[in-house]
Amino acid sequence: MKSQVIIPKGYKPALSLKETEKAIREIKEFFQTNLSFELNLVRVTAPIFVRANTGINDTLNNVERPVSFPIKDLGDVKAEIVHSLAKWKRLMLAEYGFKTGEGLYTDMNAIRADEALDNIHSLYVDQWDWEKVISAEQRNLEFLKSTVNKIYNVIVRTEKYICYKHENLTPFLPEQITFIHTEELEQEYPELTPQQREYEACKKYGAIFVTGIGHPLKNGQPHDGRAPDYDDWSTRNKKGFLGLNGDIIVYYPVLDIAYELSSMGIRVDKKALLRQLGIRNEQDKKKLYFHKQLLEGKLPLSIGGGIGQSRLCMLYLHKAHIGEIQSSIWPEDMIKQCRKHNIFIL
Repeated sequence: MKSQVIIPKGYKPALSLKETEKAIREIKEFFQTNLSFELNLVRVTAPIFVRANTGINDTLNNVERPVSFPIKDLGDVKAEIVHSLAKWKRLMLAEYGFKTGEGLYTDMNAIRADEALDNIHSLYVDQWDWEKVISAEQRNLEFLKSTVNKIYNVIVRTEKYICYKHENLTPFLPEQITFIHTEELEQEYPELTPQQREYEACKKYGAIFVTGIGHPLKNGQPHDGRAPDYDDWSTRNKKGFLGLNGDIIVYYPVLDIAYELSSMGIRVDKKALLRQLGIRNEQDKKKLYFHKQLLEGKLPLSIGGGIGQSRLCMLYLHKAHIGEIQSSIWPEDMIKQCRKHNIFIL
Protein backbone atom coordinates (compact mmCIF):
# COMPACT_ATOMS: atom_id res chain seq x y z
CA MET A 1 0.00 0.00 0.00
CA LYS A 2 1.40 3.38 -1.00
CA SER A 3 2.06 5.71 1.91
CA GLN A 4 -0.06 8.83 2.28
CA VAL A 5 2.16 11.90 2.13
CA ILE A 6 1.50 15.53 1.19
CA ILE A 7 4.11 17.08 -1.11
CA PRO A 8 3.98 20.91 -1.02
CA LYS A 9 4.47 22.39 -4.47
CA GLY A 10 7.98 23.80 -4.92
CA TYR A 11 9.02 22.89 -1.38
CA LYS A 12 12.49 23.91 -0.28
CA PRO A 13 13.64 23.74 3.37
CA ALA A 14 14.17 27.15 4.93
CA LEU A 15 17.08 25.84 7.03
CA SER A 16 19.92 23.40 6.36
CA LEU A 17 20.29 20.20 8.38
CA LYS A 18 22.80 21.81 10.77
CA GLU A 19 20.72 24.98 11.09
CA THR A 20 17.65 22.82 11.77
CA GLU A 21 19.35 20.93 14.62
CA LYS A 22 20.51 24.21 16.17
CA ALA A 23 17.03 25.70 15.88
CA ILE A 24 15.42 22.62 17.48
CA ARG A 25 17.59 23.10 20.56
CA GLU A 26 16.75 26.83 20.68
CA ILE A 27 13.02 26.11 20.42
CA LYS A 28 12.98 23.46 23.13
CA GLU A 29 15.01 25.51 25.60
CA PHE A 30 12.96 28.68 25.07
CA PHE A 31 9.55 27.00 25.03
CA GLN A 32 9.90 24.90 28.18
CA THR A 33 11.40 27.80 30.13
CA ASN A 34 8.45 30.01 29.24
CA LEU A 35 5.86 27.27 29.75
CA SER A 36 7.14 26.45 33.23
CA PHE A 37 7.07 30.15 34.15
CA GLU A 38 3.54 30.80 32.85
CA LEU A 39 1.97 27.74 34.51
CA ASN A 40 4.22 27.53 37.60
CA LEU A 41 5.61 24.09 36.71
CA VAL A 42 8.67 22.19 37.94
CA ARG A 43 10.49 19.78 35.64
CA VAL A 44 10.51 16.14 36.82
CA THR A 45 11.94 12.91 35.43
CA ALA A 46 9.45 10.56 33.76
CA PRO A 47 9.39 6.85 32.91
CA ILE A 48 9.58 5.44 29.38
CA PHE A 49 7.65 2.35 30.49
CA VAL A 50 5.23 1.40 33.28
CA ARG A 51 3.85 -1.88 34.65
CA ALA A 52 0.97 -3.31 32.64
CA ASN A 53 -2.47 -3.87 34.20
CA THR A 54 -2.21 -0.97 36.63
CA GLY A 55 -4.32 1.53 34.67
CA ILE A 56 -1.40 3.99 34.63
CA ASN A 57 -0.68 3.85 30.90
CA ASP A 58 -2.80 6.10 28.69
CA THR A 59 -5.17 4.01 26.56
CA LEU A 60 -5.68 6.88 24.06
CA ASN A 61 -8.78 5.84 22.05
CA ASN A 62 -8.89 2.38 23.67
CA VAL A 63 -7.84 0.63 20.44
CA GLU A 64 -4.10 1.32 20.18
CA ARG A 65 -1.86 -1.55 21.28
CA PRO A 66 0.99 -0.64 23.65
CA VAL A 67 4.46 -2.00 22.98
CA SER A 68 5.17 -4.43 25.81
CA PHE A 69 7.94 -6.67 27.11
CA PRO A 70 8.57 -9.05 30.06
CA ILE A 71 10.94 -8.02 32.86
CA LYS A 72 13.19 -11.02 33.53
CA ASP A 73 14.29 -9.99 37.03
CA LEU A 74 10.68 -9.50 38.15
CA GLY A 75 9.47 -12.95 37.14
CA ASP A 76 8.48 -11.81 33.63
CA VAL A 77 6.08 -9.17 34.89
CA LYS A 78 4.94 -7.30 31.78
CA ALA A 79 5.87 -3.65 31.21
CA GLU A 80 4.40 -1.30 28.59
CA ILE A 81 6.03 1.56 26.70
CA VAL A 82 3.93 4.60 27.58
CA HIS A 83 1.45 6.08 25.13
CA SER A 84 1.44 9.24 27.21
CA LEU A 85 1.75 10.12 30.89
CA ALA A 86 -1.77 11.43 31.48
CA LYS A 87 -2.38 9.31 34.58
CA TRP A 88 1.21 8.94 35.81
CA LYS A 89 1.50 12.73 36.15
CA ARG A 90 -1.49 12.91 38.45
CA LEU A 91 -0.03 10.19 40.66
CA MET A 92 3.18 12.22 40.84
CA LEU A 93 1.33 15.38 41.90
CA ALA A 94 0.31 13.45 45.01
CA GLU A 95 3.71 11.77 45.41
CA TYR A 96 5.62 15.07 45.30
CA GLY A 97 3.10 16.89 47.46
CA PHE A 98 2.30 19.71 45.04
CA LYS A 99 -0.15 22.33 46.30
CA THR A 100 -2.98 24.10 44.48
CA GLY A 101 -1.51 26.28 41.73
CA GLU A 102 1.67 24.21 41.48
CA GLY A 103 2.50 21.55 38.92
CA LEU A 104 5.05 19.59 36.94
CA TYR A 105 6.17 19.07 33.38
CA THR A 106 8.35 16.42 31.83
CA ASP A 107 9.81 15.17 28.56
CA MET A 108 7.52 12.34 27.47
CA ASN A 109 8.93 9.90 24.91
CA ALA A 110 6.54 7.27 23.61
CA ILE A 111 6.17 4.60 20.95
CA ARG A 112 2.79 4.29 19.24
CA ALA A 113 3.12 1.22 17.05
CA ASP A 114 -0.40 1.49 15.56
CA GLU A 115 0.03 5.06 14.31
CA ALA A 116 -0.86 5.66 10.66
CA LEU A 117 2.32 7.23 9.28
CA ASP A 118 2.13 10.45 7.28
CA ASN A 119 3.54 14.00 7.29
CA ILE A 120 2.66 14.66 10.92
CA HIS A 121 2.29 11.20 12.51
CA SER A 122 5.25 9.07 13.59
CA LEU A 123 5.88 5.89 15.57
CA TYR A 124 7.90 8.05 17.94
CA VAL A 125 6.06 10.68 19.97
CA ASP A 126 7.76 13.36 22.04
CA GLN A 127 5.76 15.78 24.15
CA TRP A 128 5.99 18.17 27.02
CA ASP A 129 3.54 16.45 29.33
CA TRP A 130 2.36 18.72 32.14
CA GLU A 131 -0.05 18.52 35.08
CA LYS A 132 -1.12 21.08 37.68
CA VAL A 133 -3.10 20.92 40.94
CA ILE A 134 -6.33 22.92 40.92
CA SER A 135 -9.14 23.62 43.37
CA ALA A 136 -12.73 22.40 43.07
CA GLU A 137 -13.77 25.98 42.21
CA GLN A 138 -11.40 25.95 39.22
CA ARG A 139 -13.06 22.97 37.57
CA ASN A 140 -14.87 25.16 35.04
CA LEU A 141 -14.69 26.36 31.45
CA GLU A 142 -13.37 29.82 32.36
CA PHE A 143 -10.31 28.38 34.11
CA LEU A 144 -9.69 26.00 31.21
CA LYS A 145 -9.78 28.92 28.78
CA SER A 146 -7.40 31.03 30.86
CA THR A 147 -4.92 28.16 30.91
CA VAL A 148 -5.24 27.66 27.15
CA ASN A 149 -4.57 31.36 26.60
CA LYS A 150 -1.38 31.16 28.67
CA ILE A 151 -0.14 28.18 26.67
CA TYR A 152 -1.05 29.75 23.35
CA ASN A 153 0.78 32.95 24.32
CA VAL A 154 3.91 30.84 24.89
CA ILE A 155 3.41 29.21 21.48
CA VAL A 156 3.20 32.61 19.75
CA ARG A 157 6.08 34.05 21.77
CA THR A 158 8.32 31.14 20.80
CA GLU A 159 7.43 31.58 17.13
CA LYS A 160 8.47 35.24 17.27
CA TYR A 161 11.70 34.30 19.05
CA ILE A 162 12.77 31.64 16.55
CA CYS A 163 11.86 33.82 13.57
CA TYR A 164 14.00 36.59 15.06
CA LYS A 165 16.90 34.14 15.41
CA HIS A 166 16.52 32.85 11.82
CA GLU A 167 15.60 35.52 9.31
CA ASN A 168 14.58 32.96 6.66
CA LEU A 169 11.50 32.22 8.79
CA THR A 170 8.40 34.42 8.98
CA PRO A 171 5.74 34.13 11.72
CA PHE A 172 2.18 33.32 10.63
CA LEU A 173 0.24 32.40 13.79
CA PRO A 174 -2.55 34.80 14.86
CA GLU A 175 -2.12 36.65 18.14
CA GLN A 176 -5.32 35.23 19.64
CA ILE A 177 -6.86 31.78 19.76
CA THR A 178 -10.59 31.24 19.14
CA PHE A 179 -12.67 28.90 21.33
CA ILE A 180 -15.29 26.72 19.68
CA HIS A 181 -17.25 23.69 20.93
CA THR A 182 -17.66 20.47 18.97
CA GLU A 183 -21.44 20.99 18.99
CA GLU A 184 -20.97 24.45 17.46
CA LEU A 185 -18.73 22.95 14.78
CA GLU A 186 -21.35 20.30 14.06
CA GLN A 187 -24.06 22.95 13.79
CA GLU A 188 -21.97 25.15 11.46
CA TYR A 189 -20.69 22.33 9.25
CA PRO A 190 -23.31 19.52 9.54
CA GLU A 191 -22.34 17.82 6.27
CA LEU A 192 -18.61 17.63 7.03
CA THR A 193 -16.56 15.13 8.99
CA PRO A 194 -15.02 16.26 12.30
CA GLN A 195 -11.62 16.60 10.65
CA GLN A 196 -13.08 18.68 7.81
CA ARG A 197 -14.83 20.91 10.35
CA GLU A 198 -11.53 21.53 12.13
CA TYR A 199 -9.92 22.45 8.82
CA GLU A 200 -12.63 24.97 7.91
CA ALA A 201 -12.51 26.57 11.38
CA CYS A 202 -8.71 26.74 11.31
CA LYS A 203 -8.74 28.39 7.89
CA LYS A 204 -11.25 30.92 9.20
CA TYR A 205 -9.61 31.79 12.52
CA GLY A 206 -5.98 30.65 12.21
CA ALA A 207 -5.90 29.07 15.67
CA ILE A 208 -8.72 27.36 17.56
CA PHE A 209 -9.30 25.47 20.79
CA VAL A 210 -11.94 22.83 20.16
CA THR A 211 -13.71 21.99 23.43
CA GLY A 212 -15.85 19.03 24.42
CA ILE A 213 -14.02 16.18 22.71
CA GLY A 214 -15.17 12.72 23.72
CA HIS A 215 -18.90 12.92 24.33
CA PRO A 216 -21.39 11.84 21.60
CA LEU A 217 -22.74 14.54 19.28
CA LYS A 218 -26.25 14.65 17.81
CA ASN A 219 -25.34 11.90 15.34
CA GLY A 220 -24.38 9.63 18.25
CA GLN A 221 -20.66 9.71 17.50
CA PRO A 222 -17.99 11.75 19.34
CA HIS A 223 -16.01 14.42 17.52
CA ASP A 224 -12.90 12.37 18.35
CA GLY A 225 -12.02 9.60 20.76
CA ARG A 226 -11.02 10.16 24.38
CA ALA A 227 -10.41 7.58 27.10
CA PRO A 228 -12.93 7.79 29.97
CA ASP A 229 -10.43 8.11 32.81
CA TYR A 230 -8.35 11.26 32.37
CA ASP A 231 -10.10 14.21 30.64
CA ASP A 232 -13.54 15.27 31.85
CA TRP A 233 -15.70 15.28 28.71
CA SER A 234 -19.07 14.65 30.36
CA THR A 235 -19.53 17.51 32.85
CA ARG A 236 -21.87 20.21 31.58
CA ASN A 237 -20.46 23.74 31.73
CA LYS A 238 -22.28 27.04 32.27
CA LYS A 239 -22.85 27.48 28.52
CA GLY A 240 -24.79 24.23 28.51
CA PHE A 241 -22.17 22.26 26.59
CA LEU A 242 -20.62 19.01 27.74
CA GLY A 243 -16.90 18.77 28.30
CA LEU A 244 -14.01 20.50 30.08
CA ASN A 245 -11.28 19.49 27.66
CA GLY A 246 -10.07 20.16 24.12
CA ASP A 247 -7.34 20.49 21.50
CA ILE A 248 -5.21 23.43 20.37
CA ILE A 249 -5.29 23.32 16.57
CA VAL A 250 -3.79 25.82 14.11
CA TYR A 251 -3.87 26.29 10.37
CA TYR A 252 -0.56 25.16 8.88
CA PRO A 253 -0.05 26.80 5.45
CA VAL A 254 2.95 24.66 4.44
CA LEU A 255 0.70 21.59 4.21
CA ASP A 256 -2.69 23.36 4.03
CA ILE A 257 -4.03 21.38 6.99
CA ALA A 258 -5.54 21.74 10.45
CA TYR A 259 -2.57 21.00 12.70
CA GLU A 260 -3.04 19.76 16.27
CA LEU A 261 -0.40 20.98 18.72
CA SER A 262 -1.84 20.04 22.09
CA SER A 263 -4.51 17.95 23.77
CA MET A 264 -5.46 18.98 27.29
CA GLY A 265 -8.24 19.29 29.81
CA ILE A 266 -9.50 19.42 33.35
CA ARG A 267 -9.16 15.90 34.67
CA VAL A 268 -11.96 13.70 35.94
CA ASP A 269 -13.01 13.89 39.57
CA LYS A 270 -14.68 10.90 41.26
CA LYS A 271 -18.14 11.69 39.86
CA ALA A 272 -16.93 12.23 36.30
CA LEU A 273 -14.80 9.07 36.38
CA LEU A 274 -17.70 6.89 37.49
CA ARG A 275 -20.03 8.53 34.96
CA GLN A 276 -17.61 8.10 32.06
CA LEU A 277 -16.69 4.53 32.93
CA GLY A 278 -20.42 3.84 32.89
CA ILE A 279 -20.93 5.54 29.52
CA ARG A 280 -18.12 3.45 28.01
CA ASN A 281 -19.12 0.29 29.90
CA GLU A 282 -15.65 0.01 31.43
CA GLN A 283 -16.56 -0.33 35.10
CA ASP A 284 -13.96 -3.09 35.51
CA LYS A 285 -11.28 -0.39 35.48
CA LYS A 286 -12.37 0.63 38.97
CA LYS A 287 -10.25 -2.27 40.24
CA LEU A 288 -7.01 -0.90 38.75
CA TYR A 289 -4.42 0.91 40.86
CA PHE A 290 -4.80 4.39 39.36
CA HIS A 291 -8.57 4.31 39.45
CA LYS A 292 -8.69 3.03 43.05
CA GLN A 293 -6.37 5.86 44.11
CA LEU A 294 -8.66 8.42 42.49
CA LEU A 295 -11.90 6.91 43.79
CA GLU A 296 -10.47 6.77 47.33
CA GLY A 297 -9.67 10.50 47.23
CA LYS A 298 -5.90 10.06 47.27
CA LEU A 299 -5.21 12.11 44.13
CA PRO A 300 -5.55 15.90 43.80
CA LEU A 301 -7.87 17.60 41.34
CA SER A 302 -5.85 18.65 38.32
CA ILE A 303 -5.61 20.07 34.84
CA GLY A 304 -3.05 18.83 32.35
CA GLY A 305 -2.10 17.98 28.81
CA GLY A 306 0.56 17.23 26.28
CA ILE A 307 2.27 19.57 23.81
CA GLY A 308 3.98 18.00 20.81
CA GLN A 309 7.69 18.85 20.72
CA SER A 310 8.45 17.64 17.18
CA ARG A 311 5.17 19.09 15.95
CA LEU A 312 5.98 22.53 17.35
CA CYS A 313 9.47 22.42 15.87
CA MET A 314 8.08 21.34 12.51
CA LEU A 315 5.65 24.26 12.52
CA TYR A 316 8.17 26.89 13.63
CA LEU A 317 10.76 25.74 11.06
CA HIS A 318 8.22 25.45 8.22
CA LYS A 319 8.99 21.80 7.56
CA ALA A 320 6.89 19.55 5.30
CA HIS A 321 7.42 16.31 7.25
CA ILE A 322 7.89 15.49 10.92
CA GLY A 323 10.73 13.19 9.83
CA GLU A 324 12.74 16.34 9.10
CA ILE A 325 12.68 17.01 12.85
CA GLN A 326 12.97 13.58 14.47
CA SER A 327 14.58 10.25 13.67
CA SER A 328 12.12 7.36 13.27
CA ILE A 329 11.19 4.52 10.88
CA TRP A 330 9.29 5.28 7.68
CA PRO A 331 8.03 3.30 4.65
CA GLU A 332 10.63 3.12 1.88
CA ASP A 333 8.25 4.51 -0.72
CA MET A 334 7.60 7.52 1.51
CA ILE A 335 11.33 8.18 1.94
CA LYS A 336 11.94 7.98 -1.82
CA GLN A 337 8.96 10.16 -2.66
CA CYS A 338 10.04 12.79 -0.16
CA ARG A 339 13.66 12.85 -1.39
CA LYS A 340 12.47 13.59 -4.92
CA HIS A 341 10.84 16.76 -3.60
CA ASN A 342 13.57 18.16 -1.29
CA ILE A 343 12.10 16.59 1.86
CA PHE A 344 15.02 14.91 3.59
CA ILE A 345 13.78 12.55 6.30
CA LEU A 346 16.25 11.89 9.10
